[in-house]
Amino acid sequence: MGQPKTYNTALYLRLSKDDGAEGDSSSIQTQKEMLTRYCRENGFIIADYYIDDGFSGKNFERPSFKRMKSDIEDGKINCVITKDLSRLGRNHIETSAYIELYFPEHGVRYIALNDNVDTANGAAMDITPFKNLLNDMYVQDTSRKVKTALLTRQKQGKFIGTKAPYGYKKDPADHNHLIVDERFAPIVRRIYTLARDGKGIMQIRNILRAEKIPRPAVAASEEFDFYEKYCETDESAYAWSMGSVREILQNPVYKGAVRGQKRPKISFRTEKRKSRADAETFVVEGMHEPIVEPEEWELVRRLVTSRKHTLSPNVKRYDNIFSGLIKCADCGYAMSVARAHKVWNYEDLNSNYDYYCNAYRSEGKAVCTAHRINAGELHRVVLADIKRLANEALADDEEMIISIVEFLGNSDKSDIKRAEKEIKKAQKRLTELDKLFAKLYEDNVNGSITERNYKQLSANYEREQAELENTLNELNKMLTDSRESDENAANFVDLIKGYSDIDELSQALLNTLIDRIEVHEPEEVNGELIQLVDIYYKFVGKID
Repeated sequence: MGQPKTYNTALYLRLSKDDGAEGDSSSIQTQKEMLTRYCRENGFIIADYYIDDGFSGKNFERPSFKRMKSDIEDGKINCVITKDLSRLGRNHIETSAYIELYFPEHGVRYIALNDNVDTANGAAMDITPFKNLLNDMYVQDTSRKVKTALLTRQKQGKFIGTKAPYGYKKDPADHNHLIVDERFAPIVRRIYTLARDGKGIMQIRNILRAEKIPRPAVAASEEFDFYEKYCETDESAYAWSMGSVREILQNPVYKGAVRGQKRPKISFRTEKRKSRADAETFVVEGMHEPIVEPEEWELVRRLVTSRKHTLSPNVKRYDNIFSGLIKCADCGYAMSVARAHKVWNYEDLNSNYDYYCNAYRSEGKAVCTAHRINAGELHRVVLADIKRLANEALADDEEMIISIVEFLGNSDKSDIKRAEKEIKKAQKRLTELDKLFAKLYEDNVNGSITERNYKQLSANYEREQAELENTLNELNKMLTDSRESDENAANFVDLIKGYSDIDELSQALLNTLIDRIEVHEPEEVNGELIQLVDIYYKFVGKID
């Protein structure tokens, strides 16, 4: 009879970060004591302890497990013991592969004490795959519960990221709430200002680099307070990427919102994440103080989005100041710019380019028509209209406000006075009806009125009440609309006044004054080709 085999044993201990504290926790200590006692009682030589404390069992990317594999492959280990199968791993496919393939190929005996698994005992191994599957199902169930809990918190508008976005920090009183970090918020505001003024993402990135502004990754480091010394020796501290600039310009967090499900994990089996399109995410508004006003955020997002589609290499010499503003009047698509088929005009560079409906350019006449308009002509039309309105505002601002309100079809002063009288009359009658109801109820209780008359009068009063309340709602809405119209007209007149003496257009100017420009298809009228351009201004829309 031969000598019993000597087993140089690896005692593998693991504890998920969800299960316990850091360091050599009590659960790890319990595993250690159990496995050590088993080895001493059964004559196993302990080669080493391999401890992964704070690591999930759903994958095998664990430092001590990798070290144990290296020792197995170097021939130092020929036996592995764990407290149970779940300590080895909770992914049933990979765990089974180690038990059924890897360990046998390397001459390693595997024992899981509490599950009565021992690869030296073939009969006891029959149930092992099912136990591994149960461990895997446990991970799936836990993962599903965690996902549901996180999704619920996101839908409540709670921020669940590990680190706060650039320009914010986590609220010490509530780590799911963001507060403005005034060290970096001015930089975020400047990035939005540059974008609003027509600078592209690459231009903004280059400005930030040139001005040696630390990039977000450096700003997020815990040692940032000492960044000046760090930056002196490492130029990469200022190496902003276009992706970082684009993320700041498109992330709704800067208008005070929380965006959920942007980069969910692909599967509970992997840490990899996949970015989702904006349509697949959700946004909860008004959850923290905005760094950028929502209106400005929307404007810049539109500019950044449209810029990707309207600028192309063949228009380098054209400053596309209408980017994000110009639309096809018929299909609503944006219009993009291209070189005009004409001799180059060095006196008027704008005239060398035309705008076309994007739907027509991509799908042809089956979808829309060209709606072609020369960029030079568009410049002249818009500039002339702005100066016309500015001069009218300067000449008589009160008269212009009245004209705008009338043009927009809102009620005049006599209608407003009539509505105010009607409101007072209706409110007075409602008060009277309340008194009549009280008296009617009292008469009914005292028997001074028959049940039949009580019901009839009560129904009449209720019907009159409902009609009066509907009338009040309509009148109050009319007054609110009228006041808003007056206020918007006044705001527009104050805004446009300052542009009477302009000679050039800029993207910043256009984005300050105009919501959108709609271009119609040219039409022949009395033998003359006419093309309408509708300009929708801030506050008032299309006024002429």
